[in-house]
Amino acid sequence: MNRIRDTIRRFQASPQFLPVGTYHFQTSPDAPQQYRLHLRLEPDGRGILIINASTILHLNQTAAEYAYHMVHGAPEREAGIQIASRYHVRPDQAEQDYRDFKEKVLTLIQTPDLDPATFLDFERQDPYSAPLSAPLRLDCALTYQTITPADPRVAPTDRVVRELSTQEWQAILQKSWDAGIPHIVFTGGEPTLRTDLSGLVGYAEQLGQVTGLLSDGLRLNEPAYLQALLQSGLDHLMLILQPDDPASWQALEAVLAGDLFTTVHLTLTAKDQERLPALLQKLAEMKVTSLSLSADDPALAGLLQDARQQAAYLNLSLAWDLPVPYSALHPVALEVGEQASSGAGKAWLYVEPDGDVLPEQGINRVLGNFLNDPWDQIRQNMG
Repeated sequence: MNRIRDTIRRFQASPQFLPVGTYHFQTSPDAPQQYRLHLRLEPDGRGILIINASTILHLNQTAAEYAYHMVHGAPEREAGIQIASRYHVRPDQAEQDYRDFKEKVLTLIQTPDLDPATFLDFERQDPYSAPLSAPLRLDCALTYQTITPADPRVAPTDRVVRELSTQEWQAILQKSWDAGIPHIVFTGGEPTLRTDLSGLVGYAEQLGQVTGLLSDGLRLNEPAYLQALLQSGLDHLMLILQPDDPASWQALEAVLAGDLFTTVHLTLTAKDQERLPALLQKLAEMKVTSLSLSADDPALAGLLQDARQQAAYLNLSLAWDLPVPYSALHPVALEVGEQASSGAGKAWLYVEPDGDVLPEQGINRVLGNFLNDPWDQIRQNMG
């Protein structure tokens, strides 16, 4: 990347920016390693490259052009010629820089634990510090229905007067894709109570979006239902584990056997003080690799910290910026004393079952209605 930066300094003029938009690449089903790339080109020529909906690279204009050619599968020689024609640089130098860029991105894909700044010389930015033309994720609460009678902290049913239809949710998904939002998380309530869930997952996948699901997972004990979700293209799951319910553990076993990337969410309670090490050990033995933690009482902040340390010891990665159940208090919020996380209304938005848009789950400031209001108006209200 040092050579790339040196090349940039030699540019005598900046060419016209590439077309603003979101570009998507997915490996073929028979590829030895599966991955997905989303590139969003901003109006000022910069780009955001999202690798497997998890690693985010903020790119300057030239690196964004390399990413553009990579996403489009351009051969190295062809990309070098096109880049050289746009900048004052030799074709062989442009081709080598493009090759270097691709190799570094592929290294990130193959070794996800690498730090892009330390190991690969990509520029580091604080999370959510860069201006974004659109969020990176949309959390869609399909319903506030729950299997058991709803506690208002779990599903605030009094906030909505109706649920959107399948066609209306499809319109929201299309609108979000057109706005440049590459990642959708279906949540609730309990989203598996919607009969159209797998169809909505499939619709988002056809658009090119990465899809996730936040669920108690109990319906995933039904083999036909789980298979339908997997075939629809669901990319990842956050399973809200109920440690005292054998069916919850069975559901976890089923999804792990189905080769679906799964994050387990644990809402810690006072009774978890003594059994926490055994719970985490059991998850590690089941080959769970990703864990989300929260607590039902701010007084348990110390237990959360203990849980994080034990998870690290067991090589369980912590997911902290995915939505969590309404009843759970976010561990970061407990630590820094903020109601809204730093990514709220920037890196992600939350859509209620009637289409109203909030900065994030539980922050009840309506920014507009995703179905009825123009995207530019919602974006302006994000501030």
